[in-house]
Amino acid sequence: MSLAVLYKKMNIEGLEVFFREAGNPRNPAIILLHGFPSSSHMFRDLIPLLADRYYVIAPDYPGYGNSSMPSVEEFSYTFEHLSLVIEQLINRLCIPRYILYCHDYGGPVGFRLAIRHPERVLGFVIQNAVAHAIGLGQPFDLFKALWADPSPENQKAFAALVDFEFTKKQYTFGVCNPFLISSDGYTMDQFFLDRPGNAAIQLALGYDYRTNVEQYPKWQQYLRTYQPPTLIAWGKNDFIFTLAGAYALERELACVELVLLCGGHFVLEEESYTVSRLIKSFFCRVYGF
Repeated sequence: MSLAVLYKKMNIEGLEVFFREAGNPRNPAIILLHGFPSSSHMFRDLIPLLADRYYVIAPDYPGYGNSSMPSVEEFSYTFEHLSLVIEQLINRLCIPRYILYCHDYGGPVGFRLAIRHPERVLGFVIQNAVAHAIGLGQPFDLFKALWADPSPENQKAFAALVDFEFTKKQYTFGVCNPFLISSDGYTMDQFFLDRPGNAAIQLALGYDYRTNVEQYPKWQQYLRTYQPPTLIAWGKNDFIFTLAGAYALERELACVELVLLCGGHFVLEEESYTVSRLIKSFFCRVYGF
């Protein structure tokens, strides 16, 4: 069986939703949900390392990566809507149960999938994504100001989060081996951010992020009630989602492993092999696969 990564698109709601696919569809599925401002490209090194044991799907959300980018007038950019698009993709691929890998914005997408269909979730891998307000780092001060007052001044301040310097900082701050950080990641992300109309998309989702914070108690209750087996693989030097968020998640769960990795927000740039090994070890202990 070939472990090659396939690059596909599926029409959902009239949009082309791009996704990377690898592994045997008969194997347990793992859905890789990317963060901001990235795409499934962030998983490029991890996917082949998982494909021998899992059926791996890594989509790009609408407005990100190689998926369609309708304007804010044509598409409702909310985390609820993104999660519904991803759910349709999973359903069309006939995946009945799955592990959810959540990074950054992938957290709100993944938790929405989970609370709608808890019976489908085999477990989580959480990489620097939160379900507790205590885990929101300093950049979220700009989000909070926008939520309180979406004035032109606060919208302009929020726009700093889509500048090249901030994009690069997300990849380089707190790294442990700078020579492992390819400029491809942040230059590609910036290419997509700089497309005409994309700033408005990021602003819409930044404002909608307040609905995630409102749902945190519901997500915490889901974790306490359903106790999904969870591997927390965390870049410990992240300035966007703090260690307090990782520890808060750990406290909600009984079947959990928390591993603090030396790296920053995009710790897979340095630690894809380590994370693949942790995933295989954890779910082999839990399920035997």
